[in-house]
Amino acid sequence: MPYTDPLESLLQREEDLRHEIARRLVEEAGAPPPPTLSAKHLAAADAAIAAWEEQGEEEWDQRAFRPIGPLQALLAEHWEIVERIVDERDRRLG
Repeated sequence: MPYTDPLESLLQREEDLRHEIARRLVEEAGAPPPPTLSAKHLAAADAAIAAWEEQGEEEWDQRAFRPIGPLQALLAEHWEIVERIVDERDRRLG
């Protein structure tokens, strides 16, 4: 069995989630899904990701007490993957 770097799979999942978030934003805007995502779609996903990260820990704790939608679920999963990437990189440096 060939060696696979766990960091590579995390980085790929992060990029996949970024694209899923972009597609979800298009869908929630009521537009038909594009055949390929444009730079504008990915920029909107990046802005949503940044806004989600800036909400702070208090806002994140509140989601345990109320249902979250599909976009928020993707954003939360993205944040968790990014945290795992940071942990893996820190572990490798340590």
